[in-house]
Amino acid sequence: MKREIRSIGYVKEIKGEEAKIEILEEYRKGLRGIEDFSHLTILYWFHLRDSDLERRVLLVFPKRRRVKIERGVFACRSPSRLNHIGFCAVEILNVKEGILTVRGLDAFDDSPIIDVKP
Repeated sequence: MKREIRSIGYVKEIKGEEAKIEILEEYRKGLRGIEDFSHLTILYWFHLRDSDLERRVLLVFPKRRRVKIERGVFACRSPSRLNHIGFCAVEILNVKEGILTVRGLDAFDDSPIIDVKP
């Protein structure tokens, strides 16, 4: 079964803890009312890890573990995944002209944004 996921925007600037997310023009109406919230969940694509090799990885050694124990990718937060979807809770700092300024995003510049939820 194949599905299509569309990007609604991209991470455009990261400076320390702050980041700017640019929502594409055709999706900006979907931001109406978002300034009423203090935090968002951002879903994004791990575009730098997206390869056929990475999609076949099912077992990893999680980096945050003191003891090296092999785990399944569904039992840890490894970026190696069948579907390279990342998510992060962020604080909204500003919303202006389709640009979300947020604090706490753990994505990279140019990461495709696939959804935003309060």
